[in-house]
Amino acid sequence: MQYIRLGNSGLQVSRLCLGTMNMGTPDWKPWIFNEKQSEPIVAHALNNGVNFIDLADFYSAGVGEEVVGRIVKRLARREDLVITTKVGYGTRNAINASGHSRKHIMDSIDASLKRLDMDYVDVFMLHYFDVNTPVEETMGALNDIVRSGKARYIGVSTMLTGQLAKILMACERNGWVKPINMQLQLNCAYREEEREMIPFCRDQGIGVSVFSPLARGLLTGDVQSTRNQTDFFTQQMYSDEVSFEIAHSVQRVARARGVSNAQIAQAWVANHPGVDCMLVGADTTAQFDSALAALETKLDAEELHELERNYTPCDVINDYTAGKRILRTARPGHERFTLQGAVA
Repeated sequence: MQYIRLGNSGLQVSRLCLGTMNMGTPDWKPWIFNEKQSEPIVAHALNNGVNFIDLADFYSAGVGEEVVGRIVKRLARREDLVITTKVGYGTRNAINASGHSRKHIMDSIDASLKRLDMDYVDVFMLHYFDVNTPVEETMGALNDIVRSGKARYIGVSTMLTGQLAKILMACERNGWVKPINMQLQLNCAYREEEREMIPFCRDQGIGVSVFSPLARGLLTGDVQSTRNQTDFFTQQMYSDEVSFEIAHSVQRVARARGVSNAQIAQAWVANHPGVDCMLVGADTTAQFDSALAALETKLDAEELHELERNYTPCDVINDYTAGKRILRTARPGHERFTLQGAVA
C-alpha cells in the first residue's frame, strides 16, 4: 500500500480509500451487502494496508454507518483508522432532516457518531454544496464541530469550483478551519474536474479523493450488473456514444496487457497527477486486488493516447444538472481520416 499526506494537513492516508456505499442493508437498494457479506471485504482491505474508510449517513439510510462501525470495531484499533462520513442528503424525509443548515449538521454529527459507536470521525464532509443555506452558517457549524472534538478535520464533495472558493473565503474571513479534502468524480469517461476543480485544489492545498473510477461499472464491461440495471443515475451519466467508445478503448488496452478492464481504468485514475486517493467500492476481494494492482500499473504514452483519444467535453455531473444533462455524441471525422484503411 502507498500512503500520502492529505492536502496541507498532517493526516496520512492510504492511497486506496474503502468506499462503503455497497454496505448496509439490501432493503435500501438491491445491490447492497449486509453485515456478514461486507466483513470479508473490509477485513481484506485492512489486511492490505487500507486505513482510510469512507461513509455517509445517507448510505442505507444510516444502516451503513451501523454496519461498518461494528465491523471495524471487531477488526481494528480506532486510532489506526481514518474514518470519514458525510452530511447532506439525510436518512429520512422531514423538513429539517437534510441540507446543510446548522440544525441538520449538528443533529447529523451526533446521529452518525451514535450509529458508528465512536467518539469522533476523522473527516466530516459536506456531501454537496447546499445553495439554500448561507455558507457562513454551514461552515460556522462545521468549525464548531471540529472545535468540540467530534471531528478532527472537515472535507467537501461534488460541487462547482466557485462554490468551493466561496467556502474557503468564508473560512478565511472568520478564521475557521478549512477543508482538507475534496471528493469528486473522475474517470476515463468523465474528466470535467480536470478543467478547474483539480487545479484549484492543488493551488489551495486541498487533497483530492476520487470516486467512481470505473464509471459506475461501465469501464469494466459489466453494464448489466444489478446496480446498473436498478440505478437510473448510471444511465443518465454514462449512456452516451462517447462513454461506450472510451469503454472499448479500456478493453483494448486491457487485452494488450493481459489484465482486467478494471485494472486499466483504475490505473488511469490512480496515476493521475491530480489525484491523491482513489475510492474503491469492492463487491469482492478480487475487485479490491485489482485496485491494489492498479497503483503499480504504469501506463505508457501509447496506452494513454488510446484511453484518452475519444474523450469529448460534456455537461458537469452534479445535483444541479440531474435530469438536465445532454448526452454526448462524437463529432463526425473528416473524410481524410474516415476513409477505409485510415489509421484509427
